[in-house]
Amino acid sequence: MEAPEVPLEQVQEHIEHHAHGHGEEGPGFVSAVALSTAILAALAALVSLLAGDHANEAMISQMKASDQWAFYQAKGIKAAVLTAKTELLAVQGQKISEKDAEKLRKYVEEQREIEKDATEKQEEAEKHLTKHKLLAPAVTMFQIAIAVGAISALTKKKVFWGVSLLFGVAGLCFFAWELIKI
Repeated sequence: MEAPEVPLEQVQEHIEHHAHGHGEEGPGFVSAVALSTAILAALAALVSLLAGDHANEAMISQMKASDQWAFYQAKGIKAAVLTAKTELLAVQGQKISEKDAEKLRKYVEEQREIEKDATEKQEEAEKHLTKHKLLAPAVTMFQIAIAVGAISALTKKKVFWGVSLLFGVAGLCFFAWELIKI
């Protein structure tokens, strides 16, 4: 799964361009907004990378689990065919070979091992997906914070900067929650 793209270059260029101009709040305000937005952009990139990695790992683990379940079914089919053979032989009054009985035990034992491995892979996939689901809102909050930061720099209004920082804090909270859950 491809990591979500965070459109940062244009926003950063625009903020830097306006940072050199003087408005109602002065150049210090716009520079502070630009700095906070750059920090938010770096956090957004980091969290986006982590979210994408967990999504990829979840998908890979799920594919491995699916492969194991297919292998499990194949062993089950082999066991069913062999069971049918032995039952037909028994009905005909023929003796079941020790080789067939051993194969049947082996198939059942292999199925238990395969089931265990498949279940572990599914649980691993679910853990990665849970982490992805915790990180995705963090990325969204950081992206909103960046956008509102750009609005603040353009309008030179502190209230938008405050809203931007609040969204940034919300993003940090989601990110911290995922780190705590590890």
